Amino acid sequence: MARDTARTQRPSEGTRDRLIDAAGTVLREEGYAGASARAIATSAGANPALVFYHFGGVDQLLLAALDRSSARRMELHQATAAQATTLEELVEAATTIYRTDLEHGYLAQFCELVAAAVTKPALRAEISSRSEPWIAFIEHHWERVVGGSPLGRLLPAREVAFAAVTYYLGVNLFSVLDEDSSRTDAVLDLAHRVAPRAKLLTMRFPGSGPSPEGR
Repeated sequence: MARDTARTQRPSEGTRDRLIDAAGTVLREEGYAGASARAIATSAGANPALVFYHFGGVDQLLLAALDRSSARRMELHQATAAQATTLEELVEAATTIYRTDLEHGYLAQFCELVAAAVTKPALRAEISSRSEPWIAFIEHHWERVVGGSPLGRLLPAREVAFAAVTYYLGVNLFSVLDEDSSRTDAVLDLAHRVAPRAKLLTMRFPGSGPSPEGR
């Protein structure tokens, strides 16, 4: 009996996975406006009714797709950020993370849902709760690298995290005007030029706080 139950569940689980993957693809390529139940189901090779059967609605499916991509990104980006031990390396890691998210469409996927939340209040709490792990991610690595230094006191981790997320969202909107990415690249280049000049501000002094290795 248990074996028969498992057999009947597998096709359903496979359909659910295909819908989640298709939702992410459609959201990245067609935007929120194009992410209808029919478009997602067509991409997944499934019946549109299954979107509502498995998820209760399109928004819930899109949030499931965001959760899946976010989990993948967190694992990937933790490895990237963990290698940084200086401010320069942290800036390089942030640039790598941004370019990876841009290349794979993760940036567009997240921003499309944030934009949708402007006119759909029900989405706001969902998106806000999903941004918190990323704010904590930035806080942790900023504090790990520069915490206890004059720069860390000048630029508290929480505020740095807010600024980074704000830039992350804003740059996607700005890309409409910056088609060749030259202006966005100029901002990233500026961060790379400033980081070495801020080296003195990242030096810790006795009693100023734990070292990066101690965090």
